[in-house]
Amino acid sequence: MAGATTPGSPVDAASPEQADIAALAKGGRVNFFGFLLRLAARLPFLFIAGRIYGAEALGRFAYAILVVEFAAQLATLGLKRGLANELAHAKRPHVHVVYDAMLVSTIASIALAAILFAFPQALFPNSSVNGLDGLLPLIIIAVAGSDIALAACAYRYDIAATVRARSIIEPWTISIAAFAFSFYSLRDGLILSYVLSMIAALLASLWPLFKSYGSPAGWRPHPMRLWRMARQNMPLAAADAVEWGSRRLDLAILGLFATPYIVGIYYVAQQVASLPQKLKTSFDPILGPVITRNLAEKNYKAIASQVSQVGFWIIAAQAGIALALGIPGEAVMGLVGPNFVGGTGALAFLLAAEVIAATAVVSEAALVYMARHRNLVISLAMIVVQAGLSFAFIAFARTMDWLDLYVAAGPALALCIALGLAALLKARLLSRLLGARVNAWRWALFWAAGLATLVGVGVTHIPEWAELILGIPLILGVYGWVIWSRGFGPGDRELFRRTA
Repeated sequence: MAGATTPGSPVDAASPEQADIAALAKGGRVNFFGFLLRLAARLPFLFIAGRIYGAEALGRFAYAILVVEFAAQLATLGLKRGLANELAHAKRPHVHVVYDAMLVSTIASIALAAILFAFPQALFPNSSVNGLDGLLPLIIIAVAGSDIALAACAYRYDIAATVRARSIIEPWTISIAAFAFSFYSLRDGLILSYVLSMIAALLASLWPLFKSYGSPAGWRPHPMRLWRMARQNMPLAAADAVEWGSRRLDLAILGLFATPYIVGIYYVAQQVASLPQKLKTSFDPILGPVITRNLAEKNYKAIASQVSQVGFWIIAAQAGIALALGIPGEAVMGLVGPNFVGGTGALAFLLAAEVIAATAVVSEAALVYMARHRNLVISLAMIVVQAGLSFAFIAFARTMDWLDLYVAAGPALALCIALGLAALLKARLLSRLLGARVNAWRWALFWAAGLATLVGVGVTHIPEWAELILGIPLILGVYGWVIWSRGFGPGDRELFRRTA
């Protein structure tokens, strides 16, 4: 929404608001292309992991990577988003600020890696630690460093760097390596392929960073300055950790109660469902600088407009993808392997959660700068609700003596409910702070979803191979036609009209 009151309305082409929407649209186009590339690469990895390594090995790998990536998320100290604010207010060379951020993140990464070295069982709670498992925490340095480097590139609108590193190099490296390492070790192959992919992503992130910012001539790290940067971004770091953790808490809780085999099936459902989430996170690097500039100018109506605009784009895309992957869910899960079909119920709840969460995560893009502590309180409350409901649903399913695969759907349902509450609270808080309405929902979404669902129900009656090859494009086509004709206004078509 380019205008403050009318969804999809255009604004003066010469206005800063129009320039912001153009920048957001360009970033959205680049990242949607990146999403398609990531989808094309992620599915081969899941196929290889499911068919060659099996659900148990995949579940063991999934839990270990969950812990490592959470540690890496903490090690960024909120600078994935906070770096834009640091650079916007910097009175010294930007390259010095970026290297300060890289150094702070590296120090935090080393500290967290040392903790995991001391307690390796945290990575493998339901299996023994052996082989090269003990060296896995070292990769935290690469994961966190890559995130900071890409955030710095994004501040200068170099979104292509993120697409190359995250949507091409990282997923294709892990897919190819997983196949190659399967001939070496079915026990260590997945973890080795992950390590290799993260190293490749780090190198792909550092190269555009050096090209954009150059060498840090005259840079001298100062302990107090580094401490100030870390302390100032702590609320943002906590919010990032909570938001990231909310999407992994379900797997973490399930891993405490279920076998690696069940965790592996759930992990596949989570990976498929997380694909639409990449559309949201891909807007963060562009949305952050736009919001920080408008905050400096106290242009609150523009922020409300931009959050609503981007929110609608994300919800529209996520809902279409969720329907296309969820309705023929058995065929999608069966593609990884026949043993994974039992995760279809969890997949449905996880896909719904991504759509419900869109309003919360887009509102948070502004709240992390305007009301960090209140945003954090809402996020923490959401985590508490999610954890409580997860334990309650698992206990109920165990009492009813349901199969483990039905038990696994409990954490997914809990995530769906908790994200819905967070979306409502964060959107209302942001509206009150901006003094303008923030609303990413439009009636066209319901009409498009309804018609696509009718088509999807018919698609489920054809053979599974046809569901995948014909059904998914048909569902997306019908949904997209309704959104384009009924939901998109002139401002929304900016997403497709510009090619520069």
